[in-house]
Amino acid sequence: MPEAPKEQQKATYYSVAESNKKTLEFIEDLTKKADDVQKRVLAEILSRNAHVEYLKRHGLNGNIDRETFKKIIPVITYEDIQPDINRIAIGDKSHIFCSQPISEFLTSSGTSGGERKLMPTIDEELERRSFLYSLLMPVMSQFVPGLDQGKGMYFLFIKSESKTPVWSSIFRF
Repeated sequence: MPEAPKEQQKATYYSVAESNKKTLEFIEDLTKKADDVQKRVLAEILSRNAHVEYLKRHGLNGNIDRETFKKIIPVITYEDIQPDINRIAIGDKSHIFCSQPISEFLTSSGTSGGERKLMPTIDEELERRSFLYSLLMPVMSQFVPGLDQGKGMYFLFIKSESKTPVWSSIFRF
């Protein structure tokens, strides 16, 4: 195959380098303002989910300010909310934790307690994960020059299958 002219290769490298620079500046800006970013994200989460069952159960009653949240909502463990997660896993469509519908479950690796933990997620979470993955290359390129040149290999690790507490549609209670 014919090679691209050297000027074009430099332009491509420049645009990748420029793109990386903008991404790294974005990351730097976020980390400098981490406290403000966290406050804004919490405010958005509380605003969108002010009337979910879990927050009502603890008496938040639609209050969405940060101080009330900190005062009323306890620090919890997975086991504290596992019954609610199991309800979602068997098909309960109630707005238990989130005002948006649960679209999938992620699972933990199971390294902390030996058992995998189900983590309900929404469609928006996939977008966030994709965005986070897009930040990897610019960061890694700082430490591995030429990472964007040539070929690469990704190692994907597949977890063994696990059973979820979902009943078939023909199961009767």
